Amino acid sequence: MVKLDVITTRGGDSGQTSLGDGTRVSKDSARIEALGAVDEVNAAIGLLRLHTAQEEDAMLGRIQNDLFDLGADLCVPGAEGGLRISAAQCLRLERELEEMNAGLPPLRSFILPGGTPAAAHAHLVRTLARRAERAVVALAAAETVNGDAVRYLNRLSDHLFVLARCLNMGQDLLWKPGGNR
Repeated sequence: MVKLDVITTRGGDSGQTSLGDGTRVSKDSARIEALGAVDEVNAAIGLLRLHTAQEEDAMLGRIQNDLFDLGADLCVPGAEGGLRISAAQCLRLERELEEMNAGLPPLRSFILPGGTPAAAHAHLVRTLARRAERAVVALAAAETVNGDAVRYLNRLSDHLFVLARCLNMGQDLLWKPGGNR
């Protein structure tokens, strides 16, 4: 059993760390890269939550908990054992995304990241979610990974895009191709 209150273990001083099953791996391994990318998304959502109302905050809180589930999934290699992110969690993101999108005007142009402080943060988190997705896809090319892990991150980036549009209250910043020539 890992003691969560012990912060400095010195176990990583040689450039290695332990996975959830006790396996030691290099801190620059694809698995640790994927775990770190998911952690970045979670931390950035913490910042986003400072700019959201109660409804969005509760939704983002659920997502943060899911991201810890995803981290638990990724930290135990193989297809068996441990906590796994589930198809139901992916479906919940899809339902929330569809509900948010239903109230938005149709897209007629690409959208520039920005707008309100909350929307700008959501766009930043969206890009971090895409990076985490790429890291998990790279890991999956080399090792067994739960397919719902990639699916979840893919849905999450879409979810954050639509959330950013909602947070801009229909006042998206539209790309004007060649507008500054």
